[in-house]
Amino acid sequence: MTDVNTIASRYIDLWNERTPSRRREILSQHWADDAKYIDPLMSGDGHDGVDALVAGVQQRFPDFKFRLIGEPNGFGDHVRFSWGLGPDGGDRGGQLDPRDVGEVGVVLDLDLLDRVQ
Repeated sequence: MTDVNTIASRYIDLWNERTPSRRREILSQHWADDAKYIDPLMSGDGHDGVDALVAGVQQRFPDFKFRLIGEPNGFGDHVRFSWGLGPDGGDRGGQLDPRDVGEVGVVLDLDLLDRVQ
């Protein structure tokens, strides 16, 4: 498994990537083809579904950026980290719960629990 810091950074990089072709490249390199993204507000299946979610969030919050909060940690094939979202990494945040990560750090399944303010 790729180290937890790299996995967390790649996840944040995906959500901050504004160029659609580059975002698709990140998905194809680091996410399983059948990846699922699920949180209380939205969900997406596969690269197309996850890409559409990211594009939708960027459209709704054009001046916001994601950032890591604290240090990622993990055990075995699981990784957990917290993130912030807002202008310059504002105070809205959430935590990525431990989920399966593939042999080369490809995200297989995400279940994001977001703190909604």
